[in-house]
Amino acid sequence: MKYSNTCPKCASTEILKIPGRIASNGGTNFIVLGFLKYAKVTRYVCENCGYSEEWIDRKSDIEALKRKFGRKDKEK
Repeated sequence: MKYSNTCPKCASTEILKIPGRIASNGGTNFIVLGFLKYAKVTRYVCENCGYSEEWIDRKSDIEALKRKFGRKDKEK
């Protein structure tokens, strides 16, 4: 949906983009990376069926997530 602006479930093109943000009211969308460090998560929601996707927009945040969480399948 991020790139096609089309819902993969119902083919609607009515897509809401809800930017990730950090606020004190608890109504936020982010992943904690460390002390005062967060990766914002942008949501894309279909207005027709409610299907949603979440995306990390900044490459630097993706790299930080890889460093913090790593791939678990390598631990054997």
